Parts: sequence; structure tokens; C-alpha cells
Amino acid sequence: MKKLITITLVLFCFLLITNRAAAQDYKMAIGLKFGGYENGISGKYFLNQTSALEAIIGLRSHGAALTGLYEFHLQAFNVPGLNFYYGAGGHLGGVGNRVDKSFGNDNYYRSKVLIGADGVLGLEYKIDRAPIAISLDLNPRIEFATGPFFDLAPGLGLKYTF
Repeated sequence: MKKLITITLVLFCFLLITNRAAAQDYKMAIGLKFGGYENGISGKYFLNQTSALEAIIGLRSHGAALTGLYEFHLQAFNVPGLNFYYGAGGHLGGVGNRVDKSFGNDNYYRSKVLIGADGVLGLEYKIDRAPIAISLDLNPRIEFATGPFFDLAPGLGLKYTF
């Protein structure tokens, strides 16, 4: 509950200091996303000046997940190229069979399906006169298939824009 209150307060503060001017600095991007659970390929497509769709194909230990997000982008701190973004979506994936032999254990874990809801809250900077965008975000996640449980993971993105 404390995490949810903290996220809500951070979101509210960012909304107070952002400018609702056109936030888009590019139309499409493809790149890498390094997250708390998966690392993989990310693609983003802007639908209009302030909203975008992002898809992430992430690989994790013994599994993979596909995440889709609908995001809103707003200029942050009146700095050209710096955008605040937030959004929501979901993920679908799975983890495979594995054996845990740590600390003398011989535990066998069966395959599991991953289904859940995702959020995103972050900052992205599009480098002026270069086709590169760098992002840093927080990704709250609710896992339904193997949970329910809630967690919060950081994310770092590096994208080529066009």
C-alpha cells in the first residue's frame, strides 16, 4: 500500500510540473529495454503528439514475456527533448522448467504462465540532432497467473528514433 501511495504522489508531482505542449520528438523508435524482470527489444510508435504504443519482447531466466503499453507523453520541466511519460498495459509470457540446486536444495519448478497488468512512469530524453532516445522508468506490475502479487521494477531504455 505504501508503494501505491508513493507512486501516486510522484505521478501527481510530475503532472504539476509538466507542460502539456506537444511532447513528441520522433514518430517511431526501436531499441533495447533493460528491466527488473526481462531484458529485450522495445518498439514505440506515436499515435499522435502525446500518446504512443510500446511493445517489449523481454527475455528472462528460463522464459520470456511480451508486454504492451499505452503511454501518454508530456514535456517535462520545459526542457526541449525531455518528456515525462506514464501509461498502462499488460504482459503475457511464461517461464520454463528448471531445477534449483542452491544451498544443497534439489527443488524442481514446473512451467508457469505469466499474465498480468503493467504500468509505467518515467522520463525520456531525445538527444538533439541525434537519432537516440534514453529513458529511465519505474514499472509497477501485478501478476495474476502465479500470484496475485505486486512489485515495482526499474527500467532503462536505449532507442534509435526515426
